Amino acid sequence: MAHPNIELINALKETAARLKKGAHYAWGNHGSCNCGNLLQVVTKLSKEEIIRYAQTGTGEWTELAEEYCGITDAPVSLLIHKLEQLGLTTTDIHNLEYLEDREVLKNLPGGFRWLKRNIKEDVIVYFETFANMLEEKIIGQVDITSLMNKNEQEKSLQKEMMFIIA
Repeated sequence: MAHPNIELINALKETAARLKKGAHYAWGNHGSCNCGNLLQVVTKLSKEEIIRYAQTGTGEWTELAEEYCGITDAPVSLLIHKLEQLGLTTTDIHNLEYLEDREVLKNLPGGFRWLKRNIKEDVIVYFETFANMLEEKIIGQVDITSLMNKNEQEKSLQKEMMFIIA
């Protein structure tokens, strides 16, 4: 599963929101498929630019991710590198493109069901669910006691500063 982080969560949510608002979607098109729409959000490239970059490699996003080499500066490698910088693995890229991560599918509203990779509404619910799961993982990592202690220490320090100033 992807490394949970705010940038990835926001990118997934923004991609889902753009698709809801009518962003172009075509699963067979590198620039406007599942990964293509996500790349539009994180790179600010147009779907046409993403297509040009993706066509410097061979295959769909799954094959491109599997063949990715971090040393080359080929345009398609730069796109895959950006997805990896977001916290995605090659498996995550495959699962985003095919909507297949069972953990995400188990957490769908209404419970587990298979989604169709080329149905915009399925992509939207998958991206939203994935973002929510990553958010929950981040929240689960927060140590509330530590935060409360830190807050108390800061309040104490502020009181001391006020006393010194007065």
